[in-house]
Amino acid sequence: MNFSAKGDIIDDSEEPIDQSIEDSDEELYEHFRLQVDKGQGPVRLDKFLTDKLPNASRNRIQNATKSGNVLVNSLPGKNNYLVKPNDLITIVLPHPPHETDLKGEDIPLDIIYEDEYLLIVNKPAGMVVHPGFNNYTGTLVNALIFHFNNLPTNNGERRPGLVHRIDKNTSGLLIISKDEFAMTHLARQFYEHSVSRTYHAIVWGNIGPEFGTVRNVIGRSPSDRKVMAVLREDKEDQGKLAVTHYRTLEAFPYASLVEYKLETGRTHQIRIHSKSLGHPLFNDSTYGGSDIIYGPKFVKYKQFILNCFKACPRHALHAMTIGFTHPYTGKRMEFSQPYPEDFASLLLKWQEATKSFKWDNQDQQATYELD
Repeated sequence: MNFSAKGDIIDDSEEPIDQSIEDSDEELYEHFRLQVDKGQGPVRLDKFLTDKLPNASRNRIQNATKSGNVLVNSLPGKNNYLVKPNDLITIVLPHPPHETDLKGEDIPLDIIYEDEYLLIVNKPAGMVVHPGFNNYTGTLVNALIFHFNNLPTNNGERRPGLVHRIDKNTSGLLIISKDEFAMTHLARQFYEHSVSRTYHAIVWGNIGPEFGTVRNVIGRSPSDRKVMAVLREDKEDQGKLAVTHYRTLEAFPYASLVEYKLETGRTHQIRIHSKSLGHPLFNDSTYGGSDIIYGPKFVKYKQFILNCFKACPRHALHAMTIGFTHPYTGKRMEFSQPYPEDFASLLLKWQEATKSFKWDNQDQQATYELD
């Protein structure tokens, strides 16, 4: 479905929600955005969009609305909804706009392993894996297209070499396939959960108990479809089971270094599960971690946290290890990547502060309320 529009289109760059390919049916990209004029009279939503989108029939608009792809003020709209002045209408679809226009770019790749069938890439924080709305350049895919010819795609989609993904601001390891057999074999391993993935994160507070498993259903937030949330039992049909194993590696007075092992690979799974435990990832602005959640209120502590945010200006999550069976040799392969500079600097600040500050553990209290 191709959409074009005339009118007050709002050009507002959004970061695509990254996830594993096997979960791509959940991924939505914004294709159209329009702010309704102040003088607009009441008109049905499907009629309004048919008038605004000359290349789309009313029937296709109605089907898109029934499928939940038409949002009014960030909530799923209905065809008979009467459009009101200043309504924000968006259309989201499960594929990036203009994805057939992807072009290679000479962007350096940090390749830690490569053979004729696959490679392991260490993705830096800040790099988007796949182009999305208003974000068609500077991605890992653009770099892969430039450096490698004829990489395979998944189900015919323009995702050359990609078997799975990690978020833009997550650093660490990714597997890239170089032929169709390798992609199919690796995708099957992800589907069967036989790929081992370990992430290290710095989170707010101390998780108790120190190790455990989070198992629940996560899906798009009913109030904001651009983020994910743990769904209530009566909403389980709108999400997917997500399982994360965790253990605390090092505890500080008001933060912890935690290891997460994924059993499933859902959108923002670790970030959501960490939040659900009451301990969001440090500096995760999307899920509440960019506020001072634990600790005293004195000025010295506040300045210390602000310095930590500057040291690691993104959510503190690193894809540390990955293990899989080589598609051709059958050999089990394991890879590990040390912390990047920003993550290591943040960790060191907490370690040094724990030794030098006079902490009062009685002051540790949560100021963060879960939804």
